[in-house]
Amino acid sequence: MHKYCVVIYPPSFSPARGSSKTMLPFSTTLLLTATFLLVNADFPTETVTTCEANSVHRLSCETGVINVVTALYGRADNATCSEGKARQETSDTSCPMVSVTASLGNSCNGKRVCEVDSNIVSESNPCPSTSKYLQTKYNCVPATYQVTCEHSLAHLQCDEGQVLSIYYANYGRHDRHTCIYTRPPPQIQKTDCSQLVTEQVSDRCNGKNSCIIRAGNSVFGDPCLGTYKYLDVSYGCLYSTITEGDTQLCLHYYNTKLKNVQQQSFMNPIRSRVPDSSEAPLQCVEETMFLFRLTTTLLLAATCSLFMTAVISTETAVTCDDSFNVHRLSCDIGVISVQAALYGRADNETCSAGRPQEQLANTDCFQEGTVDILRRRCDGKKVCELNMNTVRTTDPCNGIYKYLETNYTCLPAIHFATCEHSLAHLHCDEGQVIFVYGADYGRRDMTTCSYKRPASQIENVHCTRHTSKVADSCNGKNSCTIRASNSVFGDPCGGTYKYLEVAYVCEYPLVAPNHSV
Repeated sequence: MHKYCVVIYPPSFSPARGSSKTMLPFSTTLLLTATFLLVNADFPTETVTTCEANSVHRLSCETGVINVVTALYGRADNATCSEGKARQETSDTSCPMVSVTASLGNSCNGKRVCEVDSNIVSESNPCPSTSKYLQTKYNCVPATYQVTCEHSLAHLQCDEGQVLSIYYANYGRHDRHTCIYTRPPPQIQKTDCSQLVTEQVSDRCNGKNSCIIRAGNSVFGDPCLGTYKYLDVSYGCLYSTITEGDTQLCLHYYNTKLKNVQQQSFMNPIRSRVPDSSEAPLQCVEETMFLFRLTTTLLLAATCSLFMTAVISTETAVTCDDSFNVHRLSCDIGVISVQAALYGRADNETCSAGRPQEQLANTDCFQEGTVDILRRRCDGKKVCELNMNTVRTTDPCNGIYKYLETNYTCLPAIHFATCEHSLAHLHCDEGQVIFVYGADYGRRDMTTCSYKRPASQIENVHCTRHTSKVADSCNGKNSCTIRASNSVFGDPCGGTYKYLEVAYVCEYPLVAPNHSV
């Protein structure tokens, strides 16, 4: 279930000068209530469908970590991934499904981002003449996620009265952007170098309030000689009224029982995965509960969804006029929503260092349409960078030294990337409809949707095209599916493996006023 509390300022809105936040106060009682309801709430289920072989199947979580619910390979209907297929290739909807839940779970559970080749199940062919697809349903559960570079110590810590429960641990390297500072290229090039070490970390840390473990070959072995590695761990904190000794007993009991069980959710490792409660120590069943470590952000989000309050910060980016300067907007949480933008000059102090007075004299100088340019380029993205030449279309005041100033907010949103040849699934709770903030098709980094792709297909990072087709197709609907492909969006860069980025929210539709009342 998607629950978002969003405040969107109309174009006429202008916060008071000097004001950076609009906030409704809330009490500790509301925070505690929100925490309780959030911990006990169902997590929304996301769906990823990949149509073509040799494509990247991508799962990701903005917050929390991946928990695979189900995965299938085959065909269950004649509509999914049917574009360009003959009728006989999609008619067999009783094509025997090969369940790949265990395989996807082993690869992805506990990670924030997981990319696998859709050929993960290619050796199984339940119906040779039928066009098949890979579909995974998963949710994002709250967790602490930590990365520790080789030769450093991982510090895992819970609040007082809580103990560690390890979801996932991996040692090696699976990307080229983590733990790379000043490392020579040969040490970071190998990205299929990793080994699952969940059991080793669990044995050392489960049931403890805190745990220190070294990220090194001496602890985990060396999965790839000559590669600089890192340890990534995701874990939750168990809150219990029983003693630490009893907790250790419970953890040992359940870990022993579950060691060989396949296709189990890693959520609620104690309570929801009891193999046989009649055999368990009584206190393990009656007195142990699972509690996630919630950040202030999650608490605020929960309070917002429950009581319709919102905290929205207004950020400002200023860049002095120079062809080589980069104007950068970014959101750690949420996505960019440009509120106002000015290219010109509104005062004689901004970007004035070293400038003669005559270049600062006109303080009523601005270019028309600047805000529209920024909105088209940046709305709905987590990070937006652009060159001043992109914004400068005219010279609104010759002889005056100008600057670009943008005011923007970071709005809560659902943000995801769908790899080429896969389907983007947008969906809302019952009674809500989709509103798309922004969408882009192409490539702007070398890491997204890059799993096992040749370098030539991911090196062009200046290949992206803003598109309104997602909004045109999906706005106002409760759910919507759109294919990430050149046939839908055109090809902004031939030979590059692309992806579709979308940011959207779920809103309750406005009801027209009843004038007869």
